[in-house]
Amino acid sequence: MCQNCLVKTIHSIHSHFGWDNRFKPAGTVAPGSMLEFKCLDSSNGYFTPNSTVNDVANMSFDKINPVTGPIFVEGAEPGDILKITLDSFKPSGFGWTANIPGFGLLADQFKDPALALWHYDKDTLAPAAFSDFAKVPLKPFAGTIGLAPAESGLHSVVPPRRVGGNLDIRDLSAGTTLYLPVEVTGALLSIGDTHAAQGDGEVCGTAIESQMDVVVKLDLIKSTPLASPRFSTPGPVTRHLDGAGYEAFTGIGPDLIDAARQAVSNTVDWLCREHHMPAEQAYMLCSVCGDLRISEVVDLPNWVVSFYFPKIVFA
Repeated sequence: MCQNCLVKTIHSIHSHFGWDNRFKPAGTVAPGSMLEFKCLDSSNGYFTPNSTVNDVANMSFDKINPVTGPIFVEGAEPGDILKITLDSFKPSGFGWTANIPGFGLLADQFKDPALALWHYDKDTLAPAAFSDFAKVPLKPFAGTIGLAPAESGLHSVVPPRRVGGNLDIRDLSAGTTLYLPVEVTGALLSIGDTHAAQGDGEVCGTAIESQMDVVVKLDLIKSTPLASPRFSTPGPVTRHLDGAGYEAFTGIGPDLIDAARQAVSNTVDWLCREHHMPAEQAYMLCSVCGDLRISEVVDLPNWVVSFYFPKIVFA
């Protein structure tokens, strides 16, 4: 963290559900400010260390993905860019992963609820134990970072948007700079949905969902239209997973989603067979540490999607 910067705290009591440019700002800051967002997890604190799988079915979907904010940035106007430097994360040490019926890439194959509770060292961020099966390397990040859209009304927080939102990009971690297009006066920035770890794709629909604080620095780039979010990383993005190599499984076909489903399903089958894991456990493990990658989209009529599963979780 910047040692000589004054940090303003935005408490989680200032949280909201969905995006609406009529929301009252939780604070007003000047460009160059450092802020610490106190973020709730995507269940709004519903899951606790005492939760059981029975709690999955009773979770309220009208109170998911709360985001802390919004913050009014002085001088921000439509056509500007809000530059968000992700300084640091302060994890809580507790998290959860769930298979929620009807949600996720393989929802038709996994129709029953499942729940994994995680307890990890919030100071060392040592790999977190996944039951007796594996240890998952951690990489905290914010799944939802967004600005208010110009379109009036209340909009769901679930789908990502041109102004950001529920991007679920694992590499929006400490040191990364995110650039978002401003559509309304003041930008109205909110952050939430913090994760301790996630694979690219978040295939079961949840990561290691974990409450934590996020410290960011805000700057403005004036009069520079931006079509959609972009980001810049400070260095390599997969070192926490690369050390032991990967087992990779492909899906091939004319539809990218179908190919992705094939690749993940093939990985789940392998984990069940080779590591004797129940299928729902294998599916959730894929979501928190495996990466979906588009390998080829030029050789008509079929595309190739690959799912990379890191061997380091079994090391």
